Amino acid sequence: MFRKLLFRTLVLGALITNTQSFASECDDFTNVEFRKLRSEQTINLCQFKNKPLLIVNTASNCGFTDQFAGLEELHKTYQDKGLVVLGFPSDDFFQEEDDEKDTAKVCFINYGVTFNMFATSAVRGSDANPVFKYLNEQTSSPNWNFYKYLVSADRKQVTRFNSRTKPLSKELTNAIENAL
Repeated sequence: MFRKLLFRTLVLGALITNTQSFASECDDFTNVEFRKLRSEQTINLCQFKNKPLLIVNTASNCGFTDQFAGLEELHKTYQDKGLVVLGFPSDDFFQEEDDEKDTAKVCFINYGVTFNMFATSAVRGSDANPVFKYLNEQTSSPNWNFYKYLVSADRKQVTRFNSRTKPLSKELTNAIENAL
């Protein structure tokens, strides 16, 4: 009994210390946690400090949904160089599945996505999640699904790419390579 209590106390202490460590090291818009898609696990985006981020609002039933394949290719090509791809499903344009398991199927089974995908959230207006509130203030709200926001490692630059900019386009890949 005492061992269990001691173990739980040590684990809780380590978790609190780790969370405080993230918060003290991260004083920008990424100091926030999101639940992963179809999971109870959460991720604090501070763990990606000093890495460029490619943040995308996604949807499962959009004419641009096939861009998941290109985003996955970007992830595989540049992750070892430091790029972090983050997908935020949103129903702001009424093209996301109602059930999270169906969204997960599109991402993980249909397109083989291995980059971080988060639970569905708003990306526009007053209900926008904290990351998109920041991005919207720096540039503007996405006008459709699959807007891409490249955020520099120092978090000082945000470059927005619209839905028509394909993930593997020269414009986006050049910007990523410059950010790396």
